[in-house]
Amino acid sequence: MREVFEITSMGIGVVGAAVILWGVVLIVFRLIPLEATVFRNTSVFPQREVLRHQLGSYLLLGLEFLIAADIIRTIIHPTLNDIAVLGSIVVIRTLISFFLERELLILGRFNQKPGVS
Repeated sequence: MREVFEITSMGIGVVGAAVILWGVVLIVFRLIPLEATVFRNTSVFPQREVLRHQLGSYLLLGLEFLIAADIIRTIIHPTLNDIAVLGSIVVIRTLISFFLERELLILGRFNQKPGVS
């Protein structure tokens, strides 16, 4: 049974890392052509903010997977030290998630067209 939890935890962790990596790769490939337009003296600020919002979404999703993997890992090895480490990791990742989500909400309001609620 322990092996199943270890494999599950590792799989969920890999999915979390893959989601973050996929988001970074996707955004970089969208950002490169966008930045090339800067040389034509066009404003790319709104498009950059959209990309930033999308990257933040990928980061949040990936962090959620990584937190789930850490929780499962702690179920397998429930020492007091592991629980303290998990608590610290969860607090840090939760704070990062909170501030990322807050910023994404602000960006979402900023990018919203006037008259749309």
